[in-house]
Amino acid sequence: MAIKKSYIAAMIITSLLVGCNSSSTSTSTSSTVTVVGISSVPKALSDKYTKALRFDRYTAVITPNGQAIHIIAQDQLSNNQIVRARSVLAHYLTNYTSSKYGSDKSSVANKMAGNGATLLLLNGSDDGKNPAAELDGQPLYQNEIQVEGDEWYIKQDYKHRDATFEEILHLVHDTGIGVDQNEGFIGSLPAYQSDIRSAQVGAMTGRIWGLGNDNKDWIVELTAENSLSQEYFAAAIDSYYGLWGAWKQKDLNSGGMWGIYLAKTRADIKTKDPLGAALIGDFFHPYLTYNARIDESFDGTFSLRYNELKPYTNHSRYLKDVSLTGNKNTNVVVNELDNNITGNSGSNTVIFSGDVGNYTITKLSGNSYLVEDHRDSGDGKVTLQKIESLKFNDAIEKL
Repeated sequence: MAIKKSYIAAMIITSLLVGCNSSSTSTSTSSTVTVVGISSVPKALSDKYTKALRFDRYTAVITPNGQAIHIIAQDQLSNNQIVRARSVLAHYLTNYTSSKYGSDKSSVANKMAGNGATLLLLNGSDDGKNPAAELDGQPLYQNEIQVEGDEWYIKQDYKHRDATFEEILHLVHDTGIGVDQNEGFIGSLPAYQSDIRSAQVGAMTGRIWGLGNDNKDWIVELTAENSLSQEYFAAAIDSYYGLWGAWKQKDLNSGGMWGIYLAKTRADIKTKDPLGAALIGDFFHPYLTYNARIDESFDGTFSLRYNELKPYTNHSRYLKDVSLTGNKNTNVVVNELDNNITGNSGSNTVIFSGDVGNYTITKLSGNSYLVEDHRDSGDGKVTLQKIESLKFNDAIEKL
């Protein structure tokens, strides 16, 4: 019996990300050594993305038809930043069962590869000084990529705001989904783009997106380059995955994406931009499907559960699976998403929200355990590897 392409796509993306579970953070590269799925730039690409332009590493998302969506990085990016960018791209292309347009994303992934989709991870900031930005590819800058657990991610002060989701969505939108009103349509989902366009037009006329007197010239520019639907959609996705929940302004109801978008949080999108909420649900998972590598610099307790006193949890609340890296004694607070948690070489404790009597703890193979919460709307089923202790409201259990 033939295997469905959707299943193949999921397997390919999953196998590519297996390397993300490694705790290695070395930044050395060579043609013979691969670190978390990262290698030196292949010869077929190195004539264009050269060492003189400071490109030194490469990774990819392999599409169901065996082609590659290239990710090429300059020399100041950390390996964790490269893995994070690859993970977000793979997340966007992971099938979302029963969704209107995302049940089988193989056509989007294949179309991206066929259109030469390339993600360029560039040194520094978008200040016009990096000549590599003129090359073919979607730029994403070093100072725009947060890594779960690193200083920028934890602070969420927007001095280094996370543009990873926005810029990678632009790549998927432009080269995979497709954009109308150009001379030709090069994507694979014209019906989805029609829905995106309708929502964008409604958001502009309804004063949901494109807000602020200072943005009039920007809107004129986007209109001229036919980028209105891409920018609107990216603003909605950013708010959906919690990237603007910690942003503070004098007007606390001023929304997300620097105030350009009325909806600041996922709950806001449902009430203030219902067409946008429907668009997202038609293609995108409600949680982040990749296994997040918590940066080795993190020290303390990393929370997957929303806590208004911890700004980063506006975003981390949508993580499901995490792997601790490095050797610090790091702890993790679970959420309700049936987490998979892998420890590092330190001593790690996983923290639950209820009393120990509400849970069943089952030893699996090796050093793995399953912890099941029997309460409704509790912590769900949590799979653990390389974890030393469990903390409940009323007890600590050693494994």
